[in-house]
Amino acid sequence: MKEVTLSNNVNIPMVGYGSYLSTENGGKQVILDALETGYRYIDTASYYYNEDAIGEAILESGILREDIFICSKVWPTMLGLEETRESFEESCRKLQTDYLDMFLIHWPKVSQSDERWLDKIIEGWKAMEELYDEGRIKAIGVSNFLPHHLRPLLEAARIKPMVDQLELHVGYMQEYTLSYLKKEGIVPQAWSPLGRARMLSDERIIKLADKYGKSPAQVLISFLIKRGIPVIPKASSKERMLQNLDVFDFDLNEDEISYLSCIPQAGWSEEHPDLFED
Repeated sequence: MKEVTLSNNVNIPMVGYGSYLSTENGGKQVILDALETGYRYIDTASYYYNEDAIGEAILESGILREDIFICSKVWPTMLGLEETRESFEESCRKLQTDYLDMFLIHWPKVSQSDERWLDKIIEGWKAMEELYDEGRIKAIGVSNFLPHHLRPLLEAARIKPMVDQLELHVGYMQEYTLSYLKKEGIVPQAWSPLGRARMLSDERIIKLADKYGKSPAQVLISFLIKRGIPVIPKASSKERMLQNLDVFDFDLNEDEISYLSCIPQAGWSEEHPDLFED
């Protein structure tokens, strides 16, 4: 399974390219390398400050725009009927496109003392629904939303989020949230699928990698894919980029999936939507 189908029948690749911090040293060349090695999903956000580089790389690559799935995100300080649309238009301008394949709310809130966080989300979501109706966005969703952030949004929303992008990896699977998303028909997508690289040196992962003749990263990615969760790993070298795509020729067995799903908490980034302060 190399794609997953969202609730509105839009397909997204199971393995995309996560661009957070990836362009800091290599600039647009890193994105060009990702496209050359076969990535057709590029994940970015206004907060990453690399949409310009991504737009330049896509144009320079010569790949047709319709053949690349681009996801960006609105920062919570830009949530509102007008502000969210402004953020969307600015992302499109930098990415040199007139539409986005997916647009997400990046975090529920950037301050735990913000009493208006839900009002801002609902206003921003209305703007995203309008852009979706206009055909400017193919899929809309959220990022880092837990069930207690999603429930009040779902009560007010006309269109249900199609994706929730979360930190998900062996050692941090957020099973209650995954169960809730499944019930609501919302696809979970994993950022930090390698546990910020912390899980690459875990002896339990290395043992499975040796068994299958794969790298630890490939085992970690395959695990999530086997569970039906698309991933957006980061990589700076072409070798790692290719490895992260080469995960469809082996299958972990059910006992291994169970074992990896039950590993005690490990590799957590320590970023949490109920603790986050920008």
